[in-house]
Amino acid sequence: MGPPSTKSNFDEDLWIYIERTVTTSRIIKLGKKKLLINNVLILELDERGLLTDKIFLNKEDMSEVNFSKDITALNADKKSFVYNFLNSVRQKMNDPLNKKK
Repeated sequence: MGPPSTKSNFDEDLWIYIERTVTTSRIIKLGKKKLLINNVLILELDERGLLTDKIFLNKEDMSEVNFSKDITALNADKKSFVYNFLNSVRQKMNDPLNKKK
């Protein structure tokens, strides 16, 4: 099988092999990509390098992920008093005589 596609960041004894085949559809569908094969093999090895567990996942095992439509509001436009104060101190340190303008 060769070296794994990736190894786990947390457990060196977890090897992951990934096989993915995508094709481009006909021109009628404007070249959208279609997933043909999506196989994932997860092998767990013990400290001696012997196989202890294997998990095989295919395209049918994939689940659709629904993302939230909520939007987080940013308050980046509103500068706090502390930010404005420190910003003015920084400007005075960089140009104490106010001659850069």
